[in-house]
Amino acid sequence: MRSIRMFDIIQLLRKATRPLTAQQMADTLEVTKRTIYRDIAALQSTRVPIEGEAGIGYILRPGFDLPPINFDVEEAEAITVGLSMIARTGDKGLERAAARAARKLSDATQLSETLFSSSWGAKAPGNIDLSAIRDAIRQEAKIELFYCDVNGGLTERTILPVALIYYSEAVVVAAWCEMRGDFRHFRPDRMVACTILSDRFTGKGQGLRRELAAQHAADL
Repeated sequence: MRSIRMFDIIQLLRKATRPLTAQQMADTLEVTKRTIYRDIAALQSTRVPIEGEAGIGYILRPGFDLPPINFDVEEAEAITVGLSMIARTGDKGLERAAARAARKLSDATQLSETLFSSSWGAKAPGNIDLSAIRDAIRQEAKIELFYCDVNGGLTERTILPVALIYYSEAVVVAAWCEMRGDFRHFRPDRMVACTILSDRFTGKGQGLRRELAAQHAADL
């Protein structure tokens, strides 16, 4: 069945240590290259993060899913409290995901009946969709934005987003700014408009995060 074959493609890519060509996958699954190309296109259309192209090979980007993880009671308690505090971020997408995760924990434990956290301080970050920004970080997609600085000046920027940082009073996007040629932090509540571009910086995100961390460490 096609659904089983598509699952097998994901498994092959997950286990691979280097890009796999369509021919390699076709030989393993005993189908044609054309079939592999069709299946990969179908998977990509459902947002499975497969990167690559014909003749070069394909990879499955990290973070598609997580392996099974076992938690002890105290670890589960810490996660329960952390999930309840996500309401403080004002990130509606994260709040929905936290609610789903909390329901899964609740099905397995009684922790949701004994641990609570106030949502004081929650503030939605303007009209910007933080879920889209988080997706851009995962997909390593550039963002074009119109940004209003602290003095009210409006600039157009193209950024390479690498992280979202949630402070108690604000959320900031850590990114490489092409205009400044350096790392900058952008507050979503100062973004007038934000567009996720098709232009990617594939494979550079982890290196940029390390460079940003090193820069922060040097400033301490």
